[in-house]
Amino acid sequence: MTDTPAPTTEVTQDSGNPPVPPGTLLLELVPVPVTDIERAKAFYQDKIGFRLDVDVNPKPGVRIVQLTPPGSACSITLAEGLATLDMPPGTLRGLHLVVADIEASRAELVERGVEVSEVEDLGGVFYAYFADPDGNTWCLQHMPWR
Repeated sequence: MTDTPAPTTEVTQDSGNPPVPPGTLLLELVPVPVTDIERAKAFYQDKIGFRLDVDVNPKPGVRIVQLTPPGSACSITLAEGLATLDMPPGTLRGLHLVVADIEASRAELVERGVEVSEVEDLGGVFYAYFADPDGNTWCLQHMPWR
């Protein structure tokens, strides 16, 4: 497991984020329901390669962990103690991670210990599927024209 800072109550201001233009709707955070935040954090950070952005305890009984896939503008959050994000663990389905080389991306995940399906060609778009420890499902997606 990678050494990470202990959870804190402070959120760092990131001046590298661009402003939100008027009239836009930016999808930037997807809650992922899990049973064990530490286990899920280790999976997403160490096995999938997501960057840890935030790990905070803003008040007793509340924890928020935010991680971002490499190159993505959208992050995921793992949370406990927030009724607004309370969902049954493992119920998130079909989140897509778009990749440039699906065979290389799949091989990297398999090397890191992730069980990933074989690549499927669904009409010229390629997919490989995997799940997190709670059963939330993801897929690698490759569109050759991108």
